[in-house]
This record gives sequence, structure tokens and C-alpha cells, in this order.
Amino acid sequence: MPDDVTADQSPARPRDDKMPKWVLRSILLGFGLYVGIDIGRWLLGRTSDLLIMLLVALFISFALEPSVDALNRRGWRRGVATATVFLTVLLVMVGFMAAIGKVVVDETAQLIDNAPTYVDRLVEFANDNFGADLNADEISAELTAEDGPARGAATSLAGNAVTLSFTAVGALFRLLTIGLFAFYLVVDGPRLRRAVCSTLPPERQHRVIEAWDLAIVKTGGYLSSRGLLALVSTAFHWIAFSLIDLKYGLALAVFVGVISQFVPVIGTYLAGALPTIVALANDPIDALWVIAIVVVYQQIENYLLAPRITARTMELHPAVAFGAVIAGGAILGAPGALLALPAAAMAQAIGSSYITVHPVAEEIPRQARKPWSARRRVKDPDQ
Repeated sequence: MPDDVTADQSPARPRDDKMPKWVLRSILLGFGLYVGIDIGRWLLGRTSDLLIMLLVALFISFALEPSVDALNRRGWRRGVATATVFLTVLLVMVGFMAAIGKVVVDETAQLIDNAPTYVDRLVEFANDNFGADLNADEISAELTAEDGPARGAATSLAGNAVTLSFTAVGALFRLLTIGLFAFYLVVDGPRLRRAVCSTLPPERQHRVIEAWDLAIVKTGGYLSSRGLLALVSTAFHWIAFSLIDLKYGLALAVFVGVISQFVPVIGTYLAGALPTIVALANDPIDALWVIAIVVVYQQIENYLLAPRITARTMELHPAVAFGAVIAGGAILGAPGALLALPAAAMAQAIGSSYITVHPVAEEIPRQARKPWSARRRVKDPDQ
């Protein structure tokens, strides 16, 4: 044994400077995750419109499937039943748009024809009540001059006609795409459910079917409750508009009923704007009556009709519904705001099926409660 090596020492082992294998695997895994997330974000940005259209089509299929199932149980073939339901909905939408379009076109033409009369009335009112010295002919000449606001607005509208046309074509294409997806989702609904469940173990298939049925029930309940409220609103406003002899009373009542129920948050204000403008074009007093009618009915609906009609369909607290609409609009825009209420009701129903609810113990009356300062721990004298 050499002299410089003691008995309790062993020869020095060579150092291993190689990098552990797990370090290289971790680096490659992190790089792969980064690339995968980046690719996923790129794909999500490219297909966001398609995904939103699929989501809207899915909710439309949930809303229409109960009607198709009812016809199917009566002996109708599923394809024929689906086509019948879709055709009925399409005819109702076309009739609604035609009626409202006629009102808008007629009132716009009347507004243009009576524009000089309105200017004269406005000038006369300003001169009589505010001591102004205005001339109606000079104002009309300034408005219709070559560099006036009227000509400028017309020129700008003509320049944007091509852009507006492409926008309208794009919106029509989206509607057709959503309708096509919704049609196939309804026609192949049972087959799609079987295909999804075939990839799951038996104990999870029941949960998927239950969640799917809850989605259909809640979406159909939302549509039925909104439809019933729209019918009641239409009837009320038609009677009220007929009493004040408002032009296009039935078409305006249908507009108020549909828009106020199916456009969240701002639907009531949009619904009351068109009949107010139509009434204002004829008589300002009628416009005040229209505003009063809309406000009074809104209070009746909020406190008497909506709680009773939606109690068995939506079962959503008003604060939850309001927050859901704001969140849906922030996430997906207008489609998210429209789908927020049935989505929130669906999430609540699915969550309640997995959450155990316990009975709440009876609360002690406030007068019988001891103040916190009196709740002192009594020591055991034996300690």
C-alpha cells in the first residue's frame, strides 16, 4: 500500500461530468409544450369563427330537438320532422323581418318627404320659446348644399356601399353555415350521442346522456319561456298601441315582444326605440304614450309574469343571469350574450346533480344570541 494512502481511505474515483438524462428530457418536453401551445393558439385564432358557429348551432339543435322528437314519436321520419321544424322557424323569421322592414322603409320615406315640415316646426318652436331668430329656408339650404352634412352623409354611404354589401353577404353565409350545422346535429342527434358514448366506459355513459338531456331540457325551457313572454308582450302592446291609434300597431308590437325577450340586457330599450320613433314622427304626445306603455309593461313583466313563467324552466337568480350575460358578451360578443342564459341554466343544473345539498339548521333568533364579548371560555376549576 502506498505511504500517502491511509487504511481508512480509498482511491479517488474519477468525476462524472455527463449531464443527467432527465435534464435533456425536461428541456425537450418544455420546448415541445411551448411549440404545442403556440400552434394551438394559432389554430384557435384561425378557427374561432368556425368554433363560435358550431357552438351557436349546438344550442339551436338543443332548442329544436324536443319538437323534432315529438314529431318523431308521432311516426314522422326524423329527417322530415327536422326539415318541417326548420322550415317553420325560417318562415316565422322571414315574416318578422318583412313586417319590420316594411315599417322601417315606409317611415324612412315619410321622414324624407316631411323633412321640410319638420324643419319648419322645429324653427318655429325655437323662435317662440327661446327667442331665436332662425330662418327655415336658410337652414334647409345649408343642409342640402354641396358641402353640407346631407350631401356628405349620402356620399359617405355610397362609398361604403360595397363594404356593406360584403358584410351582408358574410353575415348571410354565417347564418347558412349555422343552419346547416344545426340541421345535421338535430337529424343525427341520437347517432351522435351513441358515437360519443361508444368511446366511454359504461359508468360514464349514463352521466354523459344525463348531461346531454339536461342541456336539451334547459335550452328548450329557455326558448319556451322566452316565447311565451314574447306572446304576452306582443298581445299587451298590440292592444295598447291600438288604443292610441299608432300606425303599424301589430308589426311594432311583434317587434317589441321579440326583441325585448331574445336580446339580453338592452333588448327592452331597443324594443321601445322603434315604436317611439314611429310615434314621434306623427305626434310627440303619442311618443310619450309609447314610452309610458313600454315602461309600465316592463314593470308588470319583471314583478308578475317573468318570475312565474321562468320559475320552472330557468331557475336562475336575476343577479346570476345578469352576470352571465355580461360574461358571455365579454367572451364571445353578441353570440355569447345570447347563449349566456341557457348556458348558465345548464351549468347550474349539471352542477346541482353532482353537489349534495344538506338541510340548513334552524337559525337562532338574533335577540337570543349572546354578544361576542360574552362568549368566554369557562375554565374548569379542577384544572
